[in-house]
Amino acid sequence: MWLTAADPIPTTAQQPAQAPDGASVVLRPGDRVRLKVWREPDLSGEFEVDEDGIAVFPKVGRLDVKQISTDSLKALLIARFAESLRSPSVEVTVLRRVNVLGSVRNPGLYYVDPTTTVADALALAGGVNPDGKQDRFDLLRDGKRLPVELSRDSRLADSPLQPGDQLRVPQRSWLSRNTGLVAATLTSAAIVFAATIR
Repeated sequence: MWLTAADPIPTTAQQPAQAPDGASVVLRPGDRVRLKVWREPDLSGEFEVDEDGIAVFPKVGRLDVKQISTDSLKALLIARFAESLRSPSVEVTVLRRVNVLGSVRNPGLYYVDPTTTVADALALAGGVNPDGKQDRFDLLRDGKRLPVELSRDSRLADSPLQPGDQLRVPQRSWLSRNTGLVAATLTSAAIVFAATIR
């Protein structure tokens, strides 16, 4: 059964949900929907939004969820679950897909909710390696750096993050990673030089 946000549902289907800071939270292909239905663990779980913007939910079936808000999806699911459940209580959270790459311990693909900070995403990837920059983070799309400044406290919801984007931690320069070697080399050179001029 195909349902869309245009089906007659008592909801504001095309109005984007507002996050606590006023940011719009809209579903896109590549996202996951974390669904919690109170007292119904069999209906709860994480459900992928495919490339066509379709997600499949238990007892509801296939829904076209692309570009609808989390509030609209919640209202839609409550209406559908109400056909078989008494006063269903539903919680919907959008999880964005992000690749955490570069100088981190466990680079890979992670799903994060919009309130996740850069520091949280880095923690999921095991933290920054000793050879990584602790204060610089790049957001990449199709291999190109986006012109956005990120700090550890930056929330991913406040950035232009889209599913499949990459959060990359650059490596520190060779010189900054090898200061001990450089100091030892310079000391040795100074000793040799001093010995030759005697």
